[in-house]
Amino acid sequence: MSAATSFLDLALLIAFVLVAVAQVLSMLRLVIGPTTGDRILAIDTMTVNAIGLIVLLGIAQGSRIYFEVTLIIAMLGFISTVAYARFILRGDIIE
Repeated sequence: MSAATSFLDLALLIAFVLVAVAQVLSMLRLVIGPTTGDRILAIDTMTVNAIGLIVLLGIAQGSRIYFEVTLIIAMLGFISTVAYARFILRGDIIE
């Protein structure tokens, strides 16, 4: 095992831990609130954190399929955040 491989493993472990902590903090913000805007932002942040975890998993396993999955999740996350925000602001999604 070379030094570069062990450094990559350590960096991946640290990144996994940090993104997982960020995910837990976002979940805490989702529960605590206090406003609807905070909850929308927490859901969007959780989507970004989930994308980060999936990318890290793809790097750790050396598979490219995870990167395609993250693109789909990113598109769905963006659309759902916009739709939810429009629903809260206007009361309807489609004009």
